[in-house]
Amino acid sequence: MNVQGTSASAVSPPSGASRTGVRYEQVSKSFGATSVLRGITLDVPGGTTTCIVGPSGSGKSTLLRCANLLERPDSGRVLLGEETINAPGVDVDRVRTRIGMVFQRFHLFPHRSVLDNVILAPCQVLRLGRDEAVAAAREHLASVGLAGLDDRRPDQLSGGQQQRVAIARMLAMQPEVMLFDEATSALDPELVKGVLAVMRDLGSLGLTMIVVTHEMGFAREVAQQVVFLDGGRLVEVAPPAEFFAAPRSERLRTFLSQVL
Repeated sequence: MNVQGTSASAVSPPSGASRTGVRYEQVSKSFGATSVLRGITLDVPGGTTTCIVGPSGSGKSTLLRCANLLERPDSGRVLLGEETINAPGVDVDRVRTRIGMVFQRFHLFPHRSVLDNVILAPCQVLRLGRDEAVAAAREHLASVGLAGLDDRRPDQLSGGQQQRVAIARMLAMQPEVMLFDEATSALDPELVKGVLAVMRDLGSLGLTMIVVTHEMGFAREVAQQVVFLDGGRLVEVAPPAEFFAAPRSERLRTFLSQVL
């Protein structure tokens, strides 16, 4: 896959992007009798990238999804900037216009073109005129290496290209915070590099990103802090150099010995 044209200088930040941070305060979540998050407190400073790592079932995706209320905490607070977004009466749809999310699966509309997939939400939710939405969509598609593919359908693209369409679609919504839930885990290994390059470029622009990932090299290179979850608990959080070279807990040392 050719990923030329996805350098940091080429990727276009959302025009509405700001240095909005996210804070979790004593966030807990259970599904039935299973405790998935156990009193998580974590600061994600605005304009930084936080990578969340840990074994399967540790609560990584649930913690991420609490940031846009796809999952509601049973207790605790989630703050987007100064706003407690899980407070009673908060307009969830409004909150979600401030936060973009890219999933493991691409969730593109198969019957719509690449361009239509990207402009649909800006036109319907942000009420942009079609011409304005199309111009912005083409800019974002070009910035993720997909210029000239406007009329393709998703089934005419590789998995890596579909995931980059999903990223362009997120950028078109001008989010303040970007969430990535194992965005490369559904891709063939040879397609991972192009998607990670786009995510790396976004991080270099100083946008707020929370990334659940198994890609330790990406976390080491891009993140300002790396978070290790295990059994629904926040075990360790540190800058990458310290996280990977000098883990404080035996549990993290064991985890890293298995994945590095």
